[in-house]
Amino acid sequence: MTPSPRSGRLPWSRRLALVALLLSVAAGPGGALAQAEEEAHPPLADLAPEPRLLTGTLARIKRTGTIRLGHRVDAVPFSFLDARGRPVGYALDLCRAVADDVAAELGLDALPVQLVPVTPDDRLSRVAAGEVDLDCGSTTSTVDRQRLVAFSPTTFVSATRLLVRADSRARALRDLRGRKVAVTRGTTAVAVVQDLSARSGLALELVAARDYREALDLLGDGRADAVAGDEVLLRGVLAERRAGKGYRVVGPALSHEPYALAFARGDPAFAAVVRRTFRRLAGSRDVVHVYNRWFVRPLPSGERLRLPMSRELEELWRIQGLPSDGS
Repeated sequence: MTPSPRSGRLPWSRRLALVALLLSVAAGPGGALAQAEEEAHPPLADLAPEPRLLTGTLARIKRTGTIRLGHRVDAVPFSFLDARGRPVGYALDLCRAVADDVAAELGLDALPVQLVPVTPDDRLSRVAAGEVDLDCGSTTSTVDRQRLVAFSPTTFVSATRLLVRADSRARALRDLRGRKVAVTRGTTAVAVVQDLSARSGLALELVAARDYREALDLLGDGRADAVAGDEVLLRGVLAERRAGKGYRVVGPALSHEPYALAFARGDPAFAAVVRRTFRRLAGSRDVVHVYNRWFVRPLPSGERLRLPMSRELEELWRIQGLPSDGS
């Protein structure tokens, strides 16, 4: 049957065939539908990645081109000055590793480091105020301090102990009833000794020192009968001065002191870089070499601390990925 000249209509079968033909042409490689679809949904390979919005510490470092590391001058072997006056130490080595990873995170070939001297008294307040990006010293991570700053995974575990002169009869805190005990301002030892003195009725007189060097001077010239402080730092200042024979570390541990690097709170992007650095150092076993450099091998003074990594600290690094088979 042929279409009526007046209607001009095609049969249904031919209409359907014509529609199918038009669709196949449009959907082909060069068809209009295919082109429209490609423009609406371009291939992933052709999409340019959107720039990541930097915030917090990373944004400031990117803007200024510098990372600021807070360092101590007397916290042997964590952060101190060598004979040439250069800041060196275990914690500073860890911080420099973080700086390398920050540079990689920001796509920088190099990232200049600004070394900022801090004290036990002002280190955390300067981090909280944004004056220091990373505190590289012997700072204990405590619940109270975590309200002010954030902390990296643990870098070392120490304990508060007593240092006395070699001729002293004191063997424990109770032997110092009514005597003078030197403590460094801004350290956890202040609260530890105050609390123990109050609970045990020892009536200890605390003598505040600026740092461990001054505390040792107070003990050495008789202005204090003992120094209360972190054992590793007490041994460190003795090694620095080669004065080990004139003093003794005595008594049981008065507190548990887990050290960590401190940085600004509420900065998840920077915290992620810090954690990634710790995993890298652990997985490659580089942290073992860094540790041995400061705690096993000779210090710049020529003295040795002879403190191999404890089982507790080794286990903490294993959590970060340190291989257990020594490979």
